[in-house]
Amino acid sequence: MIIIDGLQYVNWNRELFEKAKDAGVTAIHVTIAYWENTRETLANIGDWHRLFRKHHDLIVHARSADDVLAAKQSGRIGIVFGFQNCSPIEDDLRYVQVFHELGVRIMQLSYNNQSLLATGCYESRDSGITRFGKEVIREMNRVGMVIDMSHSAERSTLEAIELSQRPIAITHANPSFFHDALRNKSTTVLRALGESDGMLGLSLYPFHLRNGSDCTLDEFCAMAAETADIIGIDNLGIGSDLCLNWNYATLEWMRSGRWTAGADYGEGSADNKDWPRQPAWFASSADLHNIAQGLKKTGFDDEAVHKIMGQNWLRFFGTAFGPAQDT
Repeated sequence: MIIIDGLQYVNWNRELFEKAKDAGVTAIHVTIAYWENTRETLANIGDWHRLFRKHHDLIVHARSADDVLAAKQSGRIGIVFGFQNCSPIEDDLRYVQVFHELGVRIMQLSYNNQSLLATGCYESRDSGITRFGKEVIREMNRVGMVIDMSHSAERSTLEAIELSQRPIAITHANPSFFHDALRNKSTTVLRALGESDGMLGLSLYPFHLRNGSDCTLDEFCAMAAETADIIGIDNLGIGSDLCLNWNYATLEWMRSGRWTAGADYGEGSADNKDWPRQPAWFASSADLHNIAQGLKKTGFDDEAVHKIMGQNWLRFFGTAFGPAQDT
């Protein structure tokens, strides 16, 4: 089985790479930046190149669907670079191509807040895609960088789907009918995403789940079945939003960056001073097979299970990561 996780943010070490490899994970979209500027993001990419050298027997940089397959054939995990915010390009359109040439294949247009490109899901007013955002969408389409609207607000997301000449992704979120979190997506968005052949990665992050950390595997898989009816079985994958091996300071960085002197608790409670507890059936990449088994138990046939667990992401990567035909 090809297993692709559409989003993780893990403080990697050899033990965690080995655990993912032993679980048969084919590829992982990893977070390279949240609030980092250009120089800081370049440093993060440099750190990843050190990881590739140190753990060359376990991981390899994947820039294409063919790279993902080659990684699997060599017994390694393909690592796909992505940004959870547009901060790395600052206010310079040229950096889209620069980062694409460095191997970045996915970028969110906003992360919770209003950005130079789009509105985040925590803002009270959604003004949609900005003038700069329209230029960035065109440039991302041209070079082959996927537009990700996981943390964006509704109008901005719908406009991104409409403006983009190539299918977009929501790499890690769930339907709002399952759990009414600000980060989850309406049925209107899901239908538009499916009709445009975009991809949704279902999230395992507790704040996106019904009953949070106590969400059951049966509940999650029933949600997947209902979502497949809305978006189409070919447009559904896993984007676990798995966060492992970080301290609380990193959680504060994710939430607050440098834009506030206080603490932005976002989806969490002000009383929550730690990472949320993962559901017992999904504590790490080693548990991705639990999801496959749960999907089958829910009624998905083998072909559908294989699509959700990785084949859909692989197909999407195959058409999304290369330059547009007319460039």
